[in-house]
Amino acid sequence: MRQNNIIKIDIDQVVKERAKNKKVPRFLINYLKKIAHQEEINKFLEENSNLKNLDFIDAGLQFMGIETEVKGRENLPPKDGRYIFASNHPLGGLDGMATGMLIGKEYDGKVRFFSNDLLTNLEPLREMFIPVNKLGSQSRQHAKMMDDLYNSDNHLVTYPAGMCSRKINGKIVDPEWKKNFIAKAVQYQRDVVPIYFEGRNSNFFYNLARLRKFLGIKFNIEMMYLADEMFKQRGNKFTLTIGKPIPWQTFDKSKTQTEWAAWVKEAVYKLKNSR
Repeated sequence: MRQNNIIKIDIDQVVKERAKNKKVPRFLINYLKKIAHQEEINKFLEENSNLKNLDFIDAGLQFMGIETEVKGRENLPPKDGRYIFASNHPLGGLDGMATGMLIGKEYDGKVRFFSNDLLTNLEPLREMFIPVNKLGSQSRQHAKMMDDLYNSDNHLVTYPAGMCSRKINGKIVDPEWKKNFIAKAVQYQRDVVPIYFEGRNSNFFYNLARLRKFLGIKFNIEMMYLADEMFKQRGNKFTLTIGKPIPWQTFDKSKTQTEWAAWVKEAVYKLKNSR
């Protein structure tokens, strides 16, 4: 449901559309509303419908009581360049907001994120979030939009894993990083700036993901709990560590682009130990 051009969470409507001709127990609907924090989020959207871009993100961080500490700030490259900031993705929401504020404030608001279509429907963030999963008849139009974006003077923030971190072999790490950001860095001659964001979701989130995978369920059930995971972080302080920029010329033919992506991922996680 829309109000003031802002998507509002409406679990009743979602269930009605997704479970047509089926009677869904009221207790289950109420549970979904609870883990989605429907009432709290809708209230925030209503009260901040006049804000956009960094102002909206700043209001969100204040609403959640989030503080950030930045290490390696001296590694931020000069404003006259064009960069791709590549980060791990431990939380699935707040890490993007905090990183967006950091880059946006340092580079005069010239920051754009790659995101799924859902976030691009949030009117206050429509200019900052770029959809990455356009297919079919829109693919040519989307390709042009990507070309314009990479040719612009905006700095780009990417999460190459494409999803938030999971517990793998006892450690909270991203899944495999996709190679696309390496290809784009070379094609558009953008240096890559590694960022390590220190944070984690709850054990419940990771255990649910592991159980879902064990049962062979393809639908990411744990993603339904990301809003709840976000609210569990309320009042926390997070540390972002910025590494030295990696010149785009680094990504030569000595490795495949997939190998270079893994190399940058490793460089990001080494920042944790360097602190």
